[in-house]
Amino acid sequence: MKGVFTIGIDRRFADELAQGVLAEHGGDPLALADVLILVPTRRSVRALREAFLRASDGKPTILPRMAPLGDVDDSEWDLSPGDDTALALPPAIDPTEREALLAQLVAAFKDDQGHPIAQSAAQALKLARELGGLLDELAIEGVGFDKLAGLVTGNFAEHWRRTLTFLDIVGIAWPAMLAERGQIDAIERRTQAIRAQATRWQAAPPSTPVIAAGSTGSQPATRALLIAIAGLPQGAVVLPGLDREMDQTSWEKLDPSHPQFGLHELLGALDVERAAVPDWPGSRGGDPARRKLVAELMRPAETSEDWSRPDPAALDHVARADCATSHQEAVVIALALREALNEPHRTAALITPDRELARRVTAELKRWNIEIDDSAGAPLADTPPATLLRGLVALVDGGFGPVDLLALLKHPLCTLGQPRAGLLDTTRRLDRKYLRGLKPAAGLEAVRRIIANQRKDDDTDADAVRALIDRLDAATSGLAVLMSEGSTPGALLDATIAAAEMLASADALWRGEAGEALAETLARLRNAWRDQPAIDGGEWPSLLAAMLAPAAIRPRYGKHPRLSLWGPLEARLQRADLLILGGLNEGSWPPSVETGPWLNRPMRGALGLPQPERRIGLSAHDFVAALAADHVLLTRAEREGGAPTVSSRWLARLDALLGHDPNAAGEAPAYIQRGRRYIDWAEEIDRPEGYKPWPRPAPRPPLAARPTQLSVSSIEQWRRDPYGLYARQILKLRLLDPLEAELGAAERGSALHAALDDFLRRHPSGLLPGDAIRELEEVGEKHLGELLTAPAERAFWWPRFQRLARWFVAEENKRRASGLRLLDGETAGSIKVGPRNHPLTITAIADRIDELGTGVWEVIDYKTGRVPSTRELDALFAPQLLLEAAMAETGGFKKIKGKAAEVILSYWRANGLGDGGEIKDIKGADKLIPAMLALVEKMAERYANPATPYIALPQPEFVPHFNDYEHLERVAEWSTTGGSDE
Repeated sequence: MKGVFTIGIDRRFADELAQGVLAEHGGDPLALADVLILVPTRRSVRALREAFLRASDGKPTILPRMAPLGDVDDSEWDLSPGDDTALALPPAIDPTEREALLAQLVAAFKDDQGHPIAQSAAQALKLARELGGLLDELAIEGVGFDKLAGLVTGNFAEHWRRTLTFLDIVGIAWPAMLAERGQIDAIERRTQAIRAQATRWQAAPPSTPVIAAGSTGSQPATRALLIAIAGLPQGAVVLPGLDREMDQTSWEKLDPSHPQFGLHELLGALDVERAAVPDWPGSRGGDPARRKLVAELMRPAETSEDWSRPDPAALDHVARADCATSHQEAVVIALALREALNEPHRTAALITPDRELARRVTAELKRWNIEIDDSAGAPLADTPPATLLRGLVALVDGGFGPVDLLALLKHPLCTLGQPRAGLLDTTRRLDRKYLRGLKPAAGLEAVRRIIANQRKDDDTDADAVRALIDRLDAATSGLAVLMSEGSTPGALLDATIAAAEMLASADALWRGEAGEALAETLARLRNAWRDQPAIDGGEWPSLLAAMLAPAAIRPRYGKHPRLSLWGPLEARLQRADLLILGGLNEGSWPPSVETGPWLNRPMRGALGLPQPERRIGLSAHDFVAALAADHVLLTRAEREGGAPTVSSRWLARLDALLGHDPNAAGEAPAYIQRGRRYIDWAEEIDRPEGYKPWPRPAPRPPLAARPTQLSVSSIEQWRRDPYGLYARQILKLRLLDPLEAELGAAERGSALHAALDDFLRRHPSGLLPGDAIRELEEVGEKHLGELLTAPAERAFWWPRFQRLARWFVAEENKRRASGLRLLDGETAGSIKVGPRNHPLTITAIADRIDELGTGVWEVIDYKTGRVPSTRELDALFAPQLLLEAAMAETGGFKKIKGKAAEVILSYWRANGLGDGGEIKDIKGADKLIPAMLALVEKMAERYANPATPYIALPQPEFVPHFNDYEHLERVAEWSTTGGSDE
């Protein structure tokens, strides 16, 4: 076999290639062993090896030599016996070390005004990776650094000129750095090795067969090698899916975004006419209708008027599922993969460039305990050993805040030299007893102070928690010092590793595939970053995350043998009985067209670099190659993250080709209807059979468990939500204070109440002094000062308090001029109601009670938030002031002698808005007070009966404004409208 061949896009490339090689050389095992086959990637090598085993029916067979073109290294770059091409080249620089050196160049650059390109070490590393990609592209395309200098004088915006100036410096500095080290870039080395091999073969053709298969020759060096192989006496180039049915006009109008563009360019370089390319021996046949469909689908826009409607049978092998959400798409794909396993020996694969979709599908398959073989692996940064390191540096950087502290202590690998169960028990006590509420000051010493302040005699909890904090301090102190002072990335990495090994035993940290992979990655990072300049300690968490981001872990075993998850690149030359093409949305498949941060389109054009549209063409070739498989499922999500998506241009073309308008009414094409069953399955899989909502909670605790004392605020909860009262007062359930709580309205309201009460106690009667406003502001500073330490908060809230102070003093003087007298503030009162067998004591703390005249009292409630509406008052759903009035009328306030003959009620809106405050008098209080008391008497009587339930939210129009127990009440389950928007 000699020359250029093709294997149809609808054929199994690897199987057809293997069968052809065996047909030609299989009769002589030694001759077969001399055959050299070059394919694009390592995974292609594996797929071809499996194809040879299938072709030989599993019998022991001497296989031909197979090597990858796309990702070779020194140990495998041995294309012929005695080849010393690679040995003559300088060694390649380690990729991790290269990133570190490029990051150093990026971080060091400043423009004429002293502005850096990168704002942080992590950004410098990310830009270094992009820069490395550009350097690789220059090497691949054969563009020298000298061409960069000519771009600097171009007519570009200032930021592009600054970028080009930096690239010009890189063009000088980077080759010099490599030369000093006696190394070259890996891509440059590979490119030189490929070109040298092509030259060597042209000068001295090998006597054994050489076959290059599956490559489109998109890279100049690879194209040169293919030209050399095609000219060998026993050389063959096998093209993947050459379209020989396309009309010549369309062939001549191909652009870089077309799937055949790469083959068009390669045939031009080979000087071979498309019509002269024969099928690979034994590869004839296939499905003409399917090939015609693919050709029409990808017809260039310039000849779209020649579109012809495809044979409906051409899509008999395809189903399509347009899913509502990305979650549903993942479930659909998982169901299709699971269905494939019902048939013995059937294989299935998901092909998608969308890593988020891949992760979702992997998670969905776990419902059947299926582990899928993901060619991209799992992010190393998300494995337990790596998250321990990331959590550690986040803790130190965040000043040992409660959230980071608990996250680290609860990490599955963290033991601090203790048994795991004991550590978790102590951590829970630390959490519940000491860390809830306002965020403490930074540092472990602040946590120690909290423990000391709450310590009681014989407090074993405090002793255990203090010992835990001491062990954590010992483990992290070295890292904390370096991060506080700043240090080199190498020293910070060493300190992080040392601290991690004290948090978790070294055996546990480096054990298993994830531990081993992390150890190898960190070893490379330590070697690469050991001599890098110092950074600020605050940059270390983001830099460490950026260092770990590219690393992936690929488990060696435990994966299902018949299911695979491939990216489009890994899927080349591979086939499964069912191929699922997922994530078919614009921006995913095909990918977004981006030029990168270093060069724009004109710059790329000036350098002779291909424009990003070429990626579209390669992606299109991957798509049509998979579409032509025996059984295909196409999927996409109509919404991702709540936002609508745009269908892939190829699905849109397919709709247009079939005359289908997705937005119009009417019957969908058969291939879309075939995919509907997967969507139906996805909608049903988690829907329970015979679901019946459980009724509204209505517990009936025994009388002995029912409360005998309630505050007026609890009475309001009782009115609005009896179940909430049951949960709080009987079950004793309390919402935990949040971790790292911010000072909010409740704290400001309490402080304001205290400030006003403090001020009034200084001046219980008579007109206020002339400097009363200043004095009230001083009192306000005393009570509010600690809450307004942040400049932004003080700038917002303190002017409001000053307005309130002016309004309050003016209002007080007006009232006092009429002779009122302060009876008491923040004063306790009570009243008893209910039957003798189960009496109920109602308690209250009244904000303020004034005497306006003989026997006339005014009960005042300060409000910094909302004031109850008239509707709520009239319906008796705002009982606080009404019950406090009843206490005043019955002598319930013990610190105030006597009782009120008449009670006036008012709310004082003390929020500092407008004039500073506002008074709202309650109209009809003389009728509302006895009505409220009678209602409470009736409720106490009714709930003294053990058969009376504590119902959840009996009146939907008067639900609590804040409900801590809504999740326990299952409101969405039983309410008539609940859950409709979920």
